[in-house]
Amino acid sequence: MGMFQKLEIGGSVTPEIDWEMTPDMTFGTFESWGGRERVRNNDERIYYFFIDNWEDEAKLCLMERGVKHAKVLAEIKAPDQMLRNCVTKQGTSSLFEKSYAINDEIREWLMANVLLAEDSSAVIPLYDATEVEDMGEPLPLMEESEFTGEKVVLPSEHGFINDGEITAVMEKWGFYDGDYNTGGNFENSLVDPGDGRVVVDQRTGLMWQRGGLDITSVRSMQRRIEQLNRDGFAGFHDWRMPTMEEAMSLMEKESNNKDIHLHPCFSKEQPFIFVAAQRKPGGYWFVDYKHGRAFWSSGTIPGGFARLCRTM
Repeated sequence: MGMFQKLEIGGSVTPEIDWEMTPDMTFGTFESWGGRERVRNNDERIYYFFIDNWEDEAKLCLMERGVKHAKVLAEIKAPDQMLRNCVTKQGTSSLFEKSYAINDEIREWLMANVLLAEDSSAVIPLYDATEVEDMGEPLPLMEESEFTGEKVVLPSEHGFINDGEITAVMEKWGFYDGDYNTGGNFENSLVDPGDGRVVVDQRTGLMWQRGGLDITSVRSMQRRIEQLNRDGFAGFHDWRMPTMEEAMSLMEKESNNKDIHLHPCFSKEQPFIFVAAQRKPGGYWFVDYKHGRAFWSSGTIPGGFARLCRTM
């Protein structure tokens, strides 16, 4: 029985090992913009070997990686001295990191003793519990909550913002931004309309996705939004990208226990999102809930996530 068959991966198609992938490369590939020079979809998986040297003894492991996905599938029982040689001489990693790239000696050993061998006894499966995201305390039900504060009507049309205008946008509405308005603190009035997929801000009159759409290019994102509206997500057909002001209205001054500047009722899986705003003289604006700021990038950026809204 082969390694992938033992781990019940791939079915009739045996996955390939990405021998070029290393722990150092995974951030730029799967966390930063979602792909080495291209957009990766969230269903794609690659597999690579690495050395885990966080404990007293180094371990050779098999990683399954994708956008927003990382799972150590197995430990490979390899000769201790071979692993130590790699760590001390040829293994590489970032400063303060303890996950190392394998070397040629380990690669050759894996080919001969694991990948091309019928005996898979060196492969020890590791099964992690499925993570359930903490969505915080239940929100008040919309039907039982009457908003008595001052409502705010935010701009809802696609716009253009140049570098010299972005600070004024944040200050006008009192949005927190780690770069442009650290004193801001926009207050929401979030309620649950009874559908677990959406939340309503009674102050702005906007309904939001609790989650959102996975990373893709801006052009592909528009097609996804059109399909979502055809399908009638949560019973509605008028979902759209938020404007800069609408997206920033969700920004929390402090990051939550999921290390993101949002109310816990929103998923952490969309760390930075497209907004309906372009930059003069060029580029696209994004809102980054991971770092608590707005930022822009050129049109060649591989992609972003989306958290859609609709006007009630």
